[in-house]
Amino acid sequence: MQPFLTVWLGLFLLGSAGAVPLTQAVVYDSDFYEMLLGELSHPVGYDGSKQADQLEAEIGTALASESHSSAPLTEEPEEEASTPKLIDGSAAQGSGVLGPQTQEGHPTCLLCTCLGTTVYCDDHELNAVPPLPRRTTYFYSRYNRIRKINRNDFAHLSNLKRIDLTANFISEIHEDAFWRLPQLEELVLRDNRIRQLPELPPTLKFIDVSKNRLGRKGIRNEAFKDLHDLQHLYITDNHLDHIPLPLPESLQALHLQNNNIQEMHEDTFCKVKDLNYIRRALEDIRLDGNPINLSRTPYAYMCLPRLPVGNLI
Repeated sequence: MQPFLTVWLGLFLLGSAGAVPLTQAVVYDSDFYEMLLGELSHPVGYDGSKQADQLEAEIGTALASESHSSAPLTEEPEEEASTPKLIDGSAAQGSGVLGPQTQEGHPTCLLCTCLGTTVYCDDHELNAVPPLPRRTTYFYSRYNRIRKINRNDFAHLSNLKRIDLTANFISEIHEDAFWRLPQLEELVLRDNRIRQLPELPPTLKFIDVSKNRLGRKGIRNEAFKDLHDLQHLYITDNHLDHIPLPLPESLQALHLQNNNIQEMHEDTFCKVKDLNYIRRALEDIRLDGNPINLSRTPYAYMCLPRLPVGNLI
């Protein structure tokens, strides 16, 4: 009897378990444990691609919020070194660090010395004028081997006020080398081999072309006539045989010593027809070292505040 009851009880339990429908299984969401997933107004569902994008965004946000103690995923790009600037504030050309390139391939401001807007290229055995920064104001290139001044050696240097090329081998200067410089005030070309002066800009106040080879024809007629601001004119040791006329009223000093000047006209400095004319500015005239007797033309100095220095016998 007992085995029969055991078998019957087992069949009863097995039948009860099979009678429960699987579709009625109750499943709860962990966040919304009081609601069935089917009863949510906006069921949570994930699209495959959207899920991947969102996962990447979440990872990126998480990485960004990590502490600095963790190693970075990629190396930070190094900051570019600042580009050195020239005098004029522009970037250096080519491999030049502080200036344009010379013919030898050296930056001008490394080969020479640049202080502010002044460029010093003295005693560097230069064979030509080096390329200069645009804002150059004063340029010194003394005791070099420069033989020629080309038309564009000083082109576009609108701030240039002084050029000093003392003691080079200059024998040729292009006609337009200087006159296009709008602010040039001082031009020093002494101790060279110049045979002809080029066109000069009207802004010049100081000219020194001493110890050259200008001779009889090296200075054109009326070369200084329109230089209304000219104050100092030095043309010593040039084999001149005349005083270049007319001279501007602004002139204060005229040095012509050690030339071949043999005569002077009465209207060289004064106005013969105007005895009341006084030339007060011209106080320094040097004619010593010339074969001229100043006592032969006494009326030529009547308008001057001082007599010229020279031979009176």
